[in-house]
This record gives sequence, C-alpha cells and structure tokens, in this order.
Amino acid sequence: MQRISHSSQRYAWGSPTAIPEILGVPHDGRPFAEAWFGAHPSAPARVVTPEGELPLDAVVATGREAVLGADVAARFGETLPYLLKLIAADKPLSLQVHPNLARAREGFAEEEAAGVPVDAAHRNYRDRNHKPELVFALTQFEAMCGFRAPRRAAEMFAGLDAPLAKELHGILMAQPDAEGIRTAFTQLLEPATRPSADEVRELAEACAARLERGSPSPRADHTVVLLQSEYPGDPGVVTSLLLNPVTLQPGDAMFVPAGGVHAYLTGVAVEVMASSDNVLRAGLTSKHVDVPELLRNVDYVAAPPIRIAPEVFHGATRVFYAPVDDFELSVTDLVDDAPHPLPGRGPRILLCLGGAVTVATANDGTLTLERGQAAFVPASDGALTVSGSGTLVQADVP
Repeated sequence: MQRISHSSQRYAWGSPTAIPEILGVPHDGRPFAEAWFGAHPSAPARVVTPEGELPLDAVVATGREAVLGADVAARFGETLPYLLKLIAADKPLSLQVHPNLARAREGFAEEEAAGVPVDAAHRNYRDRNHKPELVFALTQFEAMCGFRAPRRAAEMFAGLDAPLAKELHGILMAQPDAEGIRTAFTQLLEPATRPSADEVRELAEACAARLERGSPSPRADHTVVLLQSEYPGDPGVVTSLLLNPVTLQPGDAMFVPAGGVHAYLTGVAVEVMASSDNVLRAGLTSKHVDVPELLRNVDYVAAPPIRIAPEVFHGATRVFYAPVDDFELSVTDLVDDAPHPLPGRGPRILLCLGGAVTVATANDGTLTLERGQAAFVPASDGALTVSGSGTLVQADVP
C-alpha cells in the first residue's frame, strides 16, 4: 500500500475552489476541472516512494500479478482497468459520447495508421479502450443523459414560437420512434443541415419567453437559456431538449454507458470509469469536435438515466455495482473508531474525502489517510480493514 498524488486537469469549465477544498490545498484562482487518480498514460497518478515519485502506470507494469492479481491480469493485461477522478464543473461540459470497445480499438488503429500523434488536439482515440463511467455526486449535480421518449421530446418543442422548433416538432410527431430521434439529432449537428446561430438564438429566446410566462418544463427551458448564454448559437443548445435532464443529490450515483449522449452542467462528483481518455464531442465546447464520428457511436434508443442503488455492507459501506467488468465504487462512512472490513479485492485506489481513516492490510501494513489523500493498494495486500472517523471512496475491479 503506497500513497499516491493526483494528476490535475485545468479545463476552462472547472471550478477554481471545489477540488482544492476537497484535497485540502490552496487554490490559485485558475479553473481546476478534474483530479485523476489512476494509471492512464496521458496523466498517471504518482506513487510516493522514499526514492521519489514514480508514475502509477510504470508501477503497475513492473509487477503484473502481484500488483493486479492473476484474475485482473488475465482479463486486462498489464493495465489498471479503471480511472478514479474528482470532477468539479462550474460551467457546462461538452455534448459528448464515449465509444464502445470494438469502435475504440478500430478508431485507435485508424488514427495510428494515419500518423495522428496520440496527443494531437484533433485526435479522437487516445487509447484502445471503451469509457463507460459512473458518477457519484458530492454536491447537487446537474446533467443531461440519454434521449427522452420521442413523444416527450416532441412536447418540448410544441408551442415554441420559433421556426426551428416547429420543424423539429414536425419531425418527431411524424416519426415518434428512435429513427425520429436520430433524424432530429442528426439534422441539428451535421454541417449540411445544422441550424444557423440566429435560428438557435430564436429558439432559445422562445424558451426564455415560455419560462417567464410559466413553462410546463421549466428545467428544460432553463437549460436551453443557460447553454445559450455559455455557447451562443451552438446547435448543442437545441439538442438539450432531446435529452433527459438529471439532478443527482449528494450520495446519488448514475451510470453512463458507451454510446450514451450526455453533458454535465454543474456540480462536484467522484467519477470512476474504464481507463480511457476517448471523448467524442459534437458541441458546447472549444475543444475538438467530430460530428460524424460522434454520430457513428450514438445509441438512439430512448431510455431513462441509469441510477445505481447501492448495496450496504457492515453498516458503513455502500457499494455501487456498475454493469461492466472494469470497475466498481464503494463509499465508506465511519463515525466511530471500530474497525470495519472493506469490501473489494484486487488492485484498489482509496481516496479520503474527509476526516481521517486508517487502512490496515492483511499483511499488517497500515496507512492513515486524511482529507484529500489517496493510496494505491496492490492485489497482494489482500483484504482491507478501515477504522477512524471520515469518508473513504474505493475503486476496485469486480
């Protein structure tokens, strides 16, 4: 068991203060969007040793079965299969989709063959992995995820005094199924058919007017107004009316599958995902946008957001099981000094969100983590026991 330090991501949409407060470090006024605790080669965590810091991906590669365990190594090779993050959004993130495993492998191979540098700004596939993810809210967390039922989506455009709204309402009413959603979504994003900035503005103004007079869907209209203020004229503003709105309260969790269109709006959360940095964007961003590639990966079937209910172990630990093989997340709240067994096995990453928690391994190792401190636990350390008073999150492999 070894302490690790995070890798920082300073994207423009990040909160300047939220993650520094969790980590217990000063903030410098710049946006701090994500803190990564994982072994992805683009931004690995650092393992703290007496000889200095080493990248976690290098540590994982040096002791395959001892570090990962025979089962995880057999399934995932010399790779830690998950990535744990803190995320803090002050502004809406991009409209995006993550690829499935087959497409990630194909897309990576295509860009490698084309000679696109892996760190190029216009690169879509930075690795060969899919990127399903689970979000655990630390504050109220606002998002959009997956498509509404087609008739419900049509209702969002009904009565809006804007030509674009009338056109989209007609499409969805004439074809109230997944193909209708596909037609509307594609028409909004493809270069040949996407609306002009003025058309987007007119629809956003119609939503603002409906909001003032008493909207039947105030959250949807408010989201349109918010997105228009941040990304004026972007067709992604309009696509928000096709998507399910989601509000997570602290302690709630949501799973986002590969192919699921989503955008996070505001809030602070823990994320755990397959170890990947593959993001396909269609708008609401200053980063690289590749509409054809995003559309190639979208799942158009309407479905409600996938909220994950936890199972409780030993009265202290909630385990959130995602429907994938790459990761699971547990959250342990300790209010006394009594020792509690910590569910989970294999290679684990631990992050203390508050208080102080002492972790003991099966081979008599101990380590105390205070707010913002993290550790990597190799498979060879066996079962863990925790004690103290605080909150600890753990990422591990099912």
